[in-house]
Amino acid sequence: MIRWRDGQVVRIGRAWAGAVELTVAVGEQTVRALAYPELVGTPEAGDRVLLNVGALDKGLGTGGYALVVAVPDRLPADPPERGHLVKARYTPLQTMVLGADEQDSPDHDVLRDADDLLGTPVVVADLHSALPAVLAGVYEARPTTRVVYVMTDGGALPMAFSRTVASLRDSGWLGRTVTVGQAYGGDREAVTVHTGLLTAVHVLAAELVVLTQGPGNLGTGTRWGFSGVQSGEAVNAIGTLRGRAVASLRISEADPRPRHRGISHHSLTAYGRVALHPADVVVPDLPGDFGDAVRDAAEPLKARHRVVRVGLDGLYDALRAAPVKLSTMGRDLDGDRAYFEAAAAAGRHAAGLVDVPPPGVGSQYS
Repeated sequence: MIRWRDGQVVRIGRAWAGAVELTVAVGEQTVRALAYPELVGTPEAGDRVLLNVGALDKGLGTGGYALVVAVPDRLPADPPERGHLVKARYTPLQTMVLGADEQDSPDHDVLRDADDLLGTPVVVADLHSALPAVLAGVYEARPTTRVVYVMTDGGALPMAFSRTVASLRDSGWLGRTVTVGQAYGGDREAVTVHTGLLTAVHVLAAELVVLTQGPGNLGTGTRWGFSGVQSGEAVNAIGTLRGRAVASLRISEADPRPRHRGISHHSLTAYGRVALHPADVVVPDLPGDFGDAVRDAAEPLKARHRVVRVGLDGLYDALRAAPVKLSTMGRDLDGDRAYFEAAAAAGRHAAGLVDVPPPGVGSQYS
C-alpha cells in the first residue's frame, strides 16, 4: 500500500508554517517532496530521506508530493511531553497532542460542562478552497469580526499542509484555528467536531466560525463517496449545540463535470439528505439563466432549511482583494467566479448574524 523510495535531498525549497518543500534525488530522477519538521526533523541538503511516493506516482493534484517519512541518519530529538490525544492513530506517523478537551488541558474546566454555542454563526463549506472566499465576505460586511477556523479531518490531516491557512494567518485575515478528529496542528486540538466548535467559542472567543475539511478532499464520482458529505453532519453538530449553521453551497458555472454544474450534487446531498437540523442555506443572487437555474435547484432544500438569497454587490472586489490566491480545482476567481461568490455570500450573511441576538425560546437555537 505504501510505495517506498530512498532519496537524497538536493536542495531546500520554499517553507511555510510547519512544512518545507524539498527537491530529492531518487536514482536518476528528482522529485518534489514535502517534510513536516515537527514530525521528522528539519532536512538539510545532502540528507538521506525515506519517502512515501504513492500519491506522487498516481499523479494526484493536491497530494502530488513525495512525503518525507524519516531522515533516518539524523533523527530529531524527542519532543517535549505534552498531551494524551493520539492523532493519525495507529499509523506509523501517529502524533501526540494536547487536546483542549482532555483532563490535563488548562481549557478542560471551561469545556467540561460546555454544551451551547450561544447562537454563534458557523459557516460550513465542503471544500477547503472556500475558506478565503468566505472570509472575504465576512470582512467585507464586518471587518473586525473575530473568526476561528475549525478544520475537520476529511482532507489533509496536518494543518501545515495548507499554504492557504499559513498565508491567511501571515496576512492577519485568520487568527486562531482548531483541528478536530484525526486532523492536527491547529492552535487547539479537539477530539470531535462538537468539542472543536465549543473550543472555538468558549476558549478562543470566536464571534464567527468557519468549518471546512482540509485541502486534498477525497471523491469517487458517486453521490455518497465524497469526504465533504461530512458538511451535513457538521450542520447537525451545530444545531445540536444551538449554534447558527450557515450552509455555503458549492456552485459552479465552469466545472466540466455535469454533476458539479449549478449546485453540486454534493451540496444537495449533504444539506438535503444528511443535515437533519435546519440551517440558513445561502443562495447567491447570480444573474441570468444560470442564476435562475441555481435558485430552482435550491428549492427542494426549503423542505428542511431556510433558503436565504444574498446579493453580490461588492463581493467580486472583496474577493480580488483577498491576500491569498483563490483557486478551486485549478480554476481562479475569473475562471469560476460563481463558486467564489457563493462562498463569499455565505460569509456576508453569517457576518450579519454576529450582532443579532439568538431567537427566543421555542426556536431551533433556544
